[in-house]
Parts: sequence; C-alpha cells; structure tokens
Amino acid sequence: MELTTETYQRIVAAKVFIDDHFDGPIDLNSISEQAFFSRFHFHRLFTRIYRRTPHRYLTQRRLHKAQELLAQDKPVTEVCNEIGFESIGSFSVLFKKEIGFAPQHYRNMMKMRKEKAMEQPKTFIPHCFIENFIDNK
Repeated sequence: MELTTETYQRIVAAKVFIDDHFDGPIDLNSISEQAFFSRFHFHRLFTRIYRRTPHRYLTQRRLHKAQELLAQDKPVTEVCNEIGFESIGSFSVLFKKEIGFAPQHYRNMMKMRKEKAMEQPKTFIPHCFIENFIDNK
C-alpha cells in the first residue's frame, strides 16, 4: 500500500504534536486524533513511517530530554516531573534500562565530565584540532 502525501502529512503532524506535548499526559488516542485516523490505523502508519511505535518514539523523546536536563545538573525528581513521568521509580528503571545508568549516576557522570573539561580542556579537544591550531600560529 502506497502512502499519499496527505496521509504522510497527517502522520507528521501527529509526530509534531508528540514533540510539542511529550512532557504532559499523552496517549495514543490523543495523538491519533491529531492525524484524524483511528488509533489502530494510525499506529500501523506511524510505525511504518518512523520504524518505531508511537509509544517508543514518545519514550525516546522523553529520555533524550531527561539526558539534557540531567546534564544541566537538575535534580532527578524535577527531571522526572518535567518530562511527563508520574513515578520516579518507573522513570529510574526505564532510564537505566535504556541509557545504561541510573539517572543519578548519569547526572553525576555529566557533572564530573564538565568539571574535568574545565580543569583540563585540552583532553576534550581533538588532537588534530590542537595541532592545526598550533601550526597556524
């Protein structure tokens, strides 16, 4: 079955809706309404176009934002609430499963990385860039 331009645009509009509202309560019904499809048909089309389910896309979007916020040294509880999770327990378990580290550990790693970059900036600059910079002086 070939996708029409209109169908594709409606699915993209629903994805944009997810991007704009990922931090609040959002479900398949509210997303599929944006595309004017039944939730089952929308689910099939979205998965076909983006190669992941709407739920998986939403989860990845939330976790990506969580990584950004944790890197800014925000408290885990605040991050959990900001990205739309209702339970810090479910957020922590999912974060560890998907990212490989507990949120607090990830936050501490990013904090240490920033501190190390401030103390020893040359270790965070690619060697080829340093050589090029020195050669041009």
